[in-house]
Amino acid sequence: MLQVVKPVDGLVRVNDFVVKFANVNGSGSASANQMFGKAILRMGVPVATRNIFPSNIQGLPTWYEIRVSEAGYMGAREGTELMVAMNPQTWDQDIASILPGGYLFYDSSRVVPENRLRSDIIIIGMPLTELCNRAYTDPRQRQLFKNIIYVGAIAALLDIGLEVLETLIAEQFKAKEKLISANIQALHMGRDYAQTHLQCPIGLRVRRSNAVGDRIAIEGNAAAGLGAVYGGATVAAWYPITPSTSLVEGFQKYCTRFRVDPQTGAHNFAIVQAEDELSSIGMVIGASWNGARAFTATSGPGISLMQEFFGLAYFAEIPAVIFDVQRAGPSTGMPTRTQQCDVLACAYASHGDTKHVLLFPEDPYECFTFGAQAFDLADRLQTPVFVLLDLDIGMNERLTRPLVWDDSKKMDRGKVMTAEELEAGKDFGRYLDVDGDGITYRTYPGTHPTRGSFFTRGTSKDRYARYTELGSAYEDNMQRLLRKFATAATLVPAPVVRPASRSTKLGVIYYGSTAAAMLEAADLLAGEGIELDLMRVRAFPFSDIVNGFIEAHEKVFVVEQNRDAQLRTLLVNELEIDPARLPKILHYDGSPITARQIAEKIKGHPSLTARSFERSAS
Repeated sequence: MLQVVKPVDGLVRVNDFVVKFANVNGSGSASANQMFGKAILRMGVPVATRNIFPSNIQGLPTWYEIRVSEAGYMGAREGTELMVAMNPQTWDQDIASILPGGYLFYDSSRVVPENRLRSDIIIIGMPLTELCNRAYTDPRQRQLFKNIIYVGAIAALLDIGLEVLETLIAEQFKAKEKLISANIQALHMGRDYAQTHLQCPIGLRVRRSNAVGDRIAIEGNAAAGLGAVYGGATVAAWYPITPSTSLVEGFQKYCTRFRVDPQTGAHNFAIVQAEDELSSIGMVIGASWNGARAFTATSGPGISLMQEFFGLAYFAEIPAVIFDVQRAGPSTGMPTRTQQCDVLACAYASHGDTKHVLLFPEDPYECFTFGAQAFDLADRLQTPVFVLLDLDIGMNERLTRPLVWDDSKKMDRGKVMTAEELEAGKDFGRYLDVDGDGITYRTYPGTHPTRGSFFTRGTSKDRYARYTELGSAYEDNMQRLLRKFATAATLVPAPVVRPASRSTKLGVIYYGSTAAAMLEAADLLAGEGIELDLMRVRAFPFSDIVNGFIEAHEKVFVVEQNRDAQLRTLLVNELEIDPARLPKILHYDGSPITARQIAEKIKGHPSLTARSFERSAS
């Protein structure tokens, strides 16, 4: 069966649609699908790609989604205009996700019963297996080149010239000339068959554009790893865990290039794969105490295992940076699905009264900038700093602003007393607050042979680091840590406010990877006359701007990707806000939240009355 044509008009879209590839994990399809997404990007058309994969090595379903959006919307979106269905296991759900008038492309080497098709979509069959069996004898080649053949066919259906794909193939296999020619041959095989036997092009088209501009495509984990390099990190200790491992791999790649002694050519960095998560954070704390800039990268289960050492670093006041690439929990949860579910675990990590600094990057650009800034904050505040990414940002390429760095920037090492100051007789008390900001002076080991030494401990101590269980000394220390946390609120990245075009009493607070969907949702709601002031929170502790934003609105929706409204809980607890003023907009099935989901939940929320709509649109 070459093609089944249904009596329905196909959707017509130019540079605004979703292509989704349904494959089997381990089939070699990922590189072909990624190459197709890059080809559209090379044509100047913005794309948002998402790799949806299982937590095993191979055999289970995997999807690769490409959202083509000349308007620049980078959030996930419901529905698919073109489904490339290569996995019989997920056939029914893949077919169900196609929008009416959309297109199904599948391997028609085996006939699909009529009752498993839909009458309201365009069905395009191509005998891929038969073509591969005729062209190749090796089973592995049949599988791998089948992926390239369907890429060539889809290019023909979308009216994409093969030049850009040929260039990408040459770049990918530049060290293997035979593979270049073989892959280009398979690409042409798919294109030629489609043009001869199928109706090309279909209603979905890709047209060259300049909408990408100077933006780059990079994964958040890679950007964060580069940020750690620019932030001065020389030590990484970690235990591998999805979805954070590629962050340390990125750090290693960039260190190999940039952390090289210009005199000797030796590498001047250390990356240690520890025996477990607890050991890794212990190594980070030890390195930081000695004056190095050190970090670990982990996910929710690792955060759980590191709790005791977080408390030590907080109470002994030792800098440390923790990149938490969040995934769906609790326990093992869904290791390859995204959530924002570690907010409370990180904010109050460890037993006893603790409060930690959190940074919430929205995209790879902020993964880079916050990744570097986290080390300045950790040194300045002498405390752990958590950078909370998630799988959606960390493991998917996003279009983002070019990563820039000011070479004149100096590292902020905070209050470090020098040998000269100690020699001059300056009073040194390791936990003595001389400036009233809660931040004390410290010394590096070996600063002075007789002065400025102290014993770092996790037990109670006085202002001069002397062990004591005197209640007044303990309370004095704990109050000073609160002053330091208040100082942190003035140093962390400020929230970003986007006012509505008209006066409104309705606001929205969001953070991290919800940003792409939230901005699109605001446009959708504005088109229906519902205006919202937006605030993207970028850090905890919250600045006064956050409290002022909430006070200025009757209702402020809090959008987040977890079940228990964790950021909202922080807002209520820390700012003493009436919970009724902060309606929850939640999403936690492991997929990224979409603009449509946000818009529909805001419109349908019981707290939003018709009168509120009228006021917001007046």
